[in-house]
Amino acid sequence: MSTDYKSPAFKKLLDSLQQQSWELELLISGFAIFGLLTAYDPIRINMIQAEHADMTYRFFCLLFLLVACMILLFNLLLHVTLRGLWIGALGLRYVSGDIEFEELRYSERFIRYLKKRIPSFDKYIANMENYCSILFAVSFLLIFYVLSFSLIIICIALVGNFVIENDELPNWVQKGVGIPLMLFLVLGMILTFIDFIGVGILKRNKYVAAVYFPFYWVFGFLTLSFLYRPLLYNFLDNRFGKRLLLMLTPAYFLITFLTSLSHYNSNYFDSDDNSSSLFANRKNYLDQLTEKEDYPKNGAIGTKVVRAPFVHVFIPFSQDTEESVFKYNDSLRPKNDLRGLRSGIQINNSGNNYTGKYSKSEMTKAYMQSVNEIYSFKIDSTSYDSELIFSEIRKNLLGFETYLPLDSLPPGKHDFLIIRKRTIKDSVTASLHAKIPFWYYPQSNSSSPDGMAN
Repeated sequence: MSTDYKSPAFKKLLDSLQQQSWELELLISGFAIFGLLTAYDPIRINMIQAEHADMTYRFFCLLFLLVACMILLFNLLLHVTLRGLWIGALGLRYVSGDIEFEELRYSERFIRYLKKRIPSFDKYIANMENYCSILFAVSFLLIFYVLSFSLIIICIALVGNFVIENDELPNWVQKGVGIPLMLFLVLGMILTFIDFIGVGILKRNKYVAAVYFPFYWVFGFLTLSFLYRPLLYNFLDNRFGKRLLLMLTPAYFLITFLTSLSHYNSNYFDSDDNSSSLFANRKNYLDQLTEKEDYPKNGAIGTKVVRAPFVHVFIPFSQDTEESVFKYNDSLRPKNDLRGLRSGIQINNSGNNYTGKYSKSEMTKAYMQSVNEIYSFKIDSTSYDSELIFSEIRKNLLGFETYLPLDSLPPGKHDFLIIRKRTIKDSVTASLHAKIPFWYYPQSNSSSPDGMAN
């Protein structure tokens, strides 16, 4: 096939594909909608897990992916609906031809008005064809916009974390290179956004354009905009494209607002409230975490009704938890922080990454000792020793767990308290981390209510 875009044969091929493009649009839309519906839940669940685990980079990458998925899904569903309407109009035209307003027997005023608003059924079909084609194109154009925005945010985060806040670099590199680079990225992002909202307003004045061009050139590579610029400018010089953009923009805001709405049943209680003596949040009970996206809130016990002579305790782990341990015992902080996104390929893994002459196993014991000093437990007013260990109770759900004896506990309702020490500057204060109500009815007690065994 010839790729010379000036040749008559290539133009004829494009004209032929253009006439048959609606078939390709429907085919691609169908496969894309199926794939997006399949991928939506896994992306959302992994994003929630990354948020709870304080995986910042992973969370934002999945967030951008989820936003792109939602935009593309909405646009393609709208496109398929309009294409269906267009195909129906074509079928109706074959049967009925053009609109004959005189056959409707309306008054002269309504006939004049309708003829002005609907001059021809063929024009209606042509307009519908234009909207469908432009909507299909703009659907994928918006995905590139989301990609561009996410790449800029990632660049800003990389400069901030690996240049400005990197203590291993010389101070002149952190300040002299990192800060100007950060200012360039932020200023370039603002100018690019203004130019986008103003439909190229910064490119019209020659003096402003001279200042804006270096940002435009650099951001063309950072945002990969060179891949979709021909599509963008072809879209902007079309009046149908601008009209469709004006229609879609309020639609996106309306959808965002509608999805943020929630129904509240009470003035005093909400399903997301922390557990207390008067409220039991299901996220504080491991047997009620039945969905993949469910995550323990601050801490959790095995079940709401305990029948065994012990209670299962679990405290979820995150990077914030480890940072609290380092603040409590600074000697545990390693020479090189291995947390975050890293490659599994290690070129040189020799050397001790821990302070002093202690091995990793000895430092791990000291780490868990500090954890058990930070966390303590109470049932009502009775204190219990902490013997937490690190474990994985479910796939990708890491944390500290232990089992506490309940032999001397009387049957009835009780409050389980998790106390956590926090280090603020040089002072250590203990505060309530979680308060979880439960009922203790040993199996030997025949009058106990129904409930799951712990």
